[in-house]
Amino acid sequence: MRSLRHLLPSAGSLIVFEAAGRLSSFTAAGRELGMTQAAVSYAIRGLEEQLGAKLFQRRHRQVSLTEAGDHFHADVSLGLSHIRRSAEDLRQQATGGHVTLAASTAFASFWMMPRLQQFRDELPGIDLRIQTADRDLDIIAEDIPLGVRGGEPREWPDYHSLPLADEEIFPVAGASYVARFGLPETVEDLPSHRLIHLEEPFRDAASWDEWFQSAGVNITDAGRGLRINDYALVIQAVMEGQGIALGWGHLAERLLASGLLVRATGHTMTTGKGFHIIWSRNRELSDNARKVRDWLAAQARGSH
Repeated sequence: MRSLRHLLPSAGSLIVFEAAGRLSSFTAAGRELGMTQAAVSYAIRGLEEQLGAKLFQRRHRQVSLTEAGDHFHADVSLGLSHIRRSAEDLRQQATGGHVTLAASTAFASFWMMPRLQQFRDELPGIDLRIQTADRDLDIIAEDIPLGVRGGEPREWPDYHSLPLADEEIFPVAGASYVARFGLPETVEDLPSHRLIHLEEPFRDAASWDEWFQSAGVNITDAGRGLRINDYALVIQAVMEGQGIALGWGHLAERLLASGLLVRATGHTMTTGKGFHIIWSRNRELSDNARKVRDWLAAQARGSH
């Protein structure tokens, strides 16, 4: 009987085969694996010779799996996914079971931090690491399992996603500002108040002009008012009584409930977009990362 060592192809050739079959392209597989198209073709030819079976139909600038190749690809994909998951779990254990979540500073500050003790109580074995940045990170390139991103899922074809919150925007003020200046009686009265503007450099964010338009009021930004390029600092300025700013509902909800913020008008702008948990389509989540993802999603459902 031939030993497995002689019967089984090398792990490297199986990885190349899995990518080529999944992408239906030697060129795309090479790009993903950091190899040339010729190297991919050579590895596939060697695998076919070792197995004694044709795995691909080769056409001009296109390849497709044969029937035998399709069956073999299903088994290889399943086997590699199990190996990848086990390797990820081992790495998680070696690093203390930590899971990294990429998010904006605002999400980390106003959504995650108030829930952090509950997270620790409910998932005590997981060390959550929150990585913030002034722009949305490419979590695939950064090797980060989970992220939070605003927009529409169709914009992220490389990611799975679960909804966290719809994008709902309304003006908010701090208690000290209201005590000194009161609240506007109508939307039209807002421009007479001190408005704080978020000038987000990298992420799309609604402006006061857009919010007024959604309320049916034609008011153009005259360039006055405090301007800040970080939402967390905008909210800090509001709580310090510096003026009225646009608040995003999912981030302001706990501050409103505690009385640190109050709504300045009744009008809410809805954009049809939302905020989502995202993770790579091409990488299995570890058990701990799946638990974090599901916990975030459950928290989002509970807040509605």
